[in-house]
Amino acid sequence: MSKVARTATIGWLITAVYYFFQYTLRSAPAVMMPQLSDAFGLTAAGVASMAGLFYYGYSPFSLVAGVAMDRMGPRGVVPIGAAAVGIGALMFASGNTALANAGRFIQGAGGVFALVGAAYIATTNFPASRAATLIGATQMFGMAGGSAGQFLVGPLIASGVSWSTFWAGMGIGGLAIAVALYLLLPSRDRADSHTAKPDAMRGFGIVFRNPQSILCGIIAGLIFIPTTIFDMVWGVRYLQEGHGFDYATAVLRSASVPFGWIIGCPLLGFLSDRIGRRKPVIAGGALVLLACLAWILFGPADVFPPYVLGLTAGLASGAAMLPYTVIKEANPAELSGTSTGVVNFINFTFSALLGPVFANLLASVSGGAAPMALEHYQTAFQPLLYGVAIAIVLTLFLRETGPAARSAAPSQTVVTP
Repeated sequence: MSKVARTATIGWLITAVYYFFQYTLRSAPAVMMPQLSDAFGLTAAGVASMAGLFYYGYSPFSLVAGVAMDRMGPRGVVPIGAAAVGIGALMFASGNTALANAGRFIQGAGGVFALVGAAYIATTNFPASRAATLIGATQMFGMAGGSAGQFLVGPLIASGVSWSTFWAGMGIGGLAIAVALYLLLPSRDRADSHTAKPDAMRGFGIVFRNPQSILCGIIAGLIFIPTTIFDMVWGVRYLQEGHGFDYATAVLRSASVPFGWIIGCPLLGFLSDRIGRRKPVIAGGALVLLACLAWILFGPADVFPPYVLGLTAGLASGAAMLPYTVIKEANPAELSGTSTGVVNFINFTFSALLGPVFANLLASVSGGAAPMALEHYQTAFQPLLYGVAIAIVLTLFLRETGPAARSAAPSQTVVTP
């Protein structure tokens, strides 16, 4: 392996580890909602809204991260993002509602630099034929963190570790990761250092005016929200109140969804690269997700072996990462970071805007009942099924950008206004 390739591999790996870390923080509130309710004096819906502030930071700062990555390279911005996540976690640990809200927002704003940075390194330093595989592998790290934020953090909280101690420890960990990133990331991406780039606003104009970019963001968002809103915020409580599982079992079953992503993201990315096409894999994954989600909400709980539905749903929803590859292939190569920022912005705008909507809908249909019943969850989250179905339909309108399509029509790989 050449020195350049080795440096790129190390840079991608340490950034992917940072993505693991921030995803752990992203999903951790799901396993400590009663503790957070007591500490902040909030209802379950209030805690869900507080946790959802992560996406209010994550979504808009996706655009900032994308442009900054194109301009400054990973080392110039990713360590700052990690430091922000650490500071946000320490603010959350304070127990002060205002500080915790601000800290959760800052966690999201800093956390977005992990995915954008790792995807940027992967797509600017490695062959295009491996793009979907590497982006899928990046998301594998994230969902490993999402799973750890449930099945590792849950037992910690159950064993008596206070929620504030957990967040303080993670805050210190975030600052340590920031130092490691600064020391290990290359000062400037060699493959991209001499490429002329449009200014930021023109770059945004190129990407946003491309209809394929908008389709990518909407498809990714609609496939992703069953994970970000339903499982990572309400999954444990749904299994406890809707199906009567004890806390430990509910945590493990809920954690099986992001664990499925650990398998599905690199597997579906590899499959897409192998067949040279993106659309069949996106649509196929979304169809399987739709079937699993419908059964999780409305099917009997004891038909399938434990964890099978959660694992399968997580594996299938890994298809949400393929639009991250498509948007890069449908836009100029010099706007790699901007493209990732745009798809991330559109994707997580869904989570930011719809998280409170689902929380309020659940509170409305339950009439404030505690605990809530299965039918309350079914009514509130049924719209997720419609969203995944819409994503499948929209996939038909994507232009195929995989290697097989580029070989057949190379002149149509990139569209610029």
